[in-house]
Amino acid sequence: MTNGFIGGIHPDYKKTLTENKPIEKLPYEKDEIVSIPLNQHIGAPAQELVKKKEQVLCGQKIGAGKGFISTNIHSSVTGEVVSIGNLNSPLTGKVKGINIKITNPEDSPKKIDTNKKFQDIILEAGIVGMGGATFPTHVKLSPPKKIDTLIINGAECEPFLTCDYRLMIESTEEIVKGAKAIQEKLKIANMIIAVEDNKPDAIKAFREFSKGFDFKVQELETVYPQGGEKQLILSVLGRIVPEGKLPLEVGVIVHNVATCKAVYDAVENGLPLTERVVTVTGAVKEPKNLLVKIGTPVSKLIDICGGYVGEPEKIVIGGPMMGFSTNTTDTPVSKATSGVIVFRQEDLPSLKMTNCIRCGRCVTACPMGLVPAIMEQFAISELYERLLDWHVLNCIECGCCSYVCPARRPLVGYFKTGKRQVMNIVKERENK
Repeated sequence: MTNGFIGGIHPDYKKTLTENKPIEKLPYEKDEIVSIPLNQHIGAPAQELVKKKEQVLCGQKIGAGKGFISTNIHSSVTGEVVSIGNLNSPLTGKVKGINIKITNPEDSPKKIDTNKKFQDIILEAGIVGMGGATFPTHVKLSPPKKIDTLIINGAECEPFLTCDYRLMIESTEEIVKGAKAIQEKLKIANMIIAVEDNKPDAIKAFREFSKGFDFKVQELETVYPQGGEKQLILSVLGRIVPEGKLPLEVGVIVHNVATCKAVYDAVENGLPLTERVVTVTGAVKEPKNLLVKIGTPVSKLIDICGGYVGEPEKIVIGGPMMGFSTNTTDTPVSKATSGVIVFRQEDLPSLKMTNCIRCGRCVTACPMGLVPAIMEQFAISELYERLLDWHVLNCIECGCCSYVCPARRPLVGYFKTGKRQVMNIVKERENK
């Protein structure tokens, strides 16, 4: 258990395609359209604040968070609202959003009011977890219990992705200052920046700041899913988050490095979250790390990378392990879009499914100590009560079980579906 947690896998990381590519700012032109989803976070979608034909400014709030678990949405461009309707989403198929035609591509974002309580600044800026979970950050920064340790997640364990790595290299000081703002405002005693050992330049960069800013840099073994919250906490602190509980139960808050950069931008510069870094890689002519305005169509990212190499078979939004495939390049970039990965037929393994041979590889690989081979049978048979008994809600949907399965059973897909049914059962029990 040298990696700090049980299980895990060592996929071909394929990071060399982009790890040495500095972040490039994507150019925009007048009359281009950006399509900004109103639901880019866990929780209730934002309520639109604009109407068709209305003129909006870059950085203007165009969607207001509804309820506590929600957050604000801002325009990433200055332009005219041309329509409000359904946009393509790799996660839900369709999501309500706002289409804006750019009138001034060079306009800088309108600044937010920073003369507020720290959490209110983060809410006003519309910041969410940038590692992919997209949990509203202002909620995470309002813990009901005392927190003794802040862990900054620089693992970036997903194959192909290097957006966080480039941020750690190019925006080290901003990440550190954003993290220190969180530590100081919440009065957290200890701060640790954790980075996998396949990123020595990032580790070195943070260590140069560690003495002046009083934090620890922890080097982690490179193993997927090292960046999972529960795995990270176990590796860094040796603490086990109880089943069904959040990290705050063991006195910890975890934030992604890109989230810390967004916090710095909001607190120090008054900037709302209107752009993010996206790794565009795989079967494209020139893989890149791009700074992209929220709402940009995936097609534009692929075009700026020179287009496809060969015939695309599958396009994944996010990482290859936990991302979602999209059936259209009209899909807009959201706050959750860490990567766009293009695969050709020859890049993909054979997914011909055969019968489970009870080899136990899924059990060995599972970082949560579950038994996927048995859980699969309950999921297929729709025995959701049994699935609950076998702790399916502990599944973090990392995909390790599916990755190692020689029979190509789509295990993680079964568990994603099963978890939704099991959560309905749990809610019914609570209501009774």
